[in-house]
Amino acid sequence: MTAPIVIIGAGPAGIAAAGVLVEAGVKPVLIDEAPEFGGQVFRQPQPELMRPTSQLYGFDTARALANFNAVASLRSDIDYRPNTQIWGAAVGMLHVVNAGRASVQPWSSLVIASGAMDRLFPVKGWTAPGVYSLGGAQVALKADASLVGRRVLFAGTGPLLYLVAYQYALAGACVVAVLETGRPHRAWRHVPALASGKAIFVRGLYYMAALRARGVAIHQGAEPIEVICGADEKVAALVFRHRRRERILACDALAIGHGLKAESQIADLLGAEFDFDEGQRQWLPRADLDGRSTISNVYLAGDGMSVRGSGLAELTGRIAASALLVDAGYGAHARLRRDRRLVERSARFRRALDKVFAYPHAKASEIPDEVTVCRCEELTAGTIRQAVLASGETEINRIKAFCRVGMGRCQGRICGQATAELIAATGGVPIESVGRIRAQAPIKPVPLCELAKGLS
Repeated sequence: MTAPIVIIGAGPAGIAAAGVLVEAGVKPVLIDEAPEFGGQVFRQPQPELMRPTSQLYGFDTARALANFNAVASLRSDIDYRPNTQIWGAAVGMLHVVNAGRASVQPWSSLVIASGAMDRLFPVKGWTAPGVYSLGGAQVALKADASLVGRRVLFAGTGPLLYLVAYQYALAGACVVAVLETGRPHRAWRHVPALASGKAIFVRGLYYMAALRARGVAIHQGAEPIEVICGADEKVAALVFRHRRRERILACDALAIGHGLKAESQIADLLGAEFDFDEGQRQWLPRADLDGRSTISNVYLAGDGMSVRGSGLAELTGRIAASALLVDAGYGAHARLRRDRRLVERSARFRRALDKVFAYPHAKASEIPDEVTVCRCEELTAGTIRQAVLASGETEINRIKAFCRVGMGRCQGRICGQATAELIAATGGVPIESVGRIRAQAPIKPVPLCELAKGLS
């Protein structure tokens, strides 16, 4: 029996890919960690917590409904596997866990639409209770209909910063302020490129204007210095520097994030080749214009290939599925040329976003030695610096071997970016020469009892 075509991820890219395959008469397996399809951007709450879609998805309501309707029409033509975690991968097989039992899912062709996660920059006290990533704060609001706090402070950079702050203000939270570590107001030379994003650019301006209309202060060029905790050891305030002055803002929750990073561990386990992207300052799996990776029958789509937003994720999902069909002898999808053109037109806008909302890599050399960088192994910036200086090594996997950075539960998914920047700054080498933490199974924690059930 021939192994099926498998799609990883039921966000906009995965759903779009499934739609193209079904149109061609192919029944794919669609695997997703979440209990419901939609990905992060169209994350659905539990039925008892359901709210009006306009409240959940705002400007993206029409697209959210289109995605939900698409999945509803596909349900009988796809093998949908929610609540399924992939912990390992090899050519022709995926190691998965579902309902507490491990198993192997064979595949003949694979579309990886694994999405992205928050990219963080460590600051003193950032591991305290009450500090969340921007994505985590958004999950609490969308999926659980809850706020991470009543007085929430938002800090970092990137479009997600303003979106989540706006969503919290709309939900009734007191948004203390938005601290933007970049200086978008000085990026006038990028305005024409940003304006090419049309509706997306206008939405960003709207979120900022709406926050200011609600009395929320937006401090651009701010530098978080230290999270202050109260007697209960939870976050109580943030010390930050703005216009050469140190200030303190009280809050009972802090949401931080510096853009997103591609979730590329599965492609790495399969042996795909990677290239360094200077704009996003991260290693990304290599793919041609249609999403073909360097591994035969493995295709890439969405933010797991390159962080470009949910709209482009949908386009790249269709393009990757069409490439798969062409390679299998089915012929190209009718909208392939149109989708390619739309992706190409967006390149200027995405490059401008990367420049205006850049990861604060220049600050890596200023991280105090006592600041925790790898929270899983409780390793400080000083420990990592000492490993670099004592060994003379600047390759991240060598430093990992010397001090265990990235060996914990997250496998470097949270600390990897900051660690690489710290190594580069300490060793005085270009960031691309540091490399990336190699993926290892399990890419996410799996209880041994669940693996044992799969063997029984």
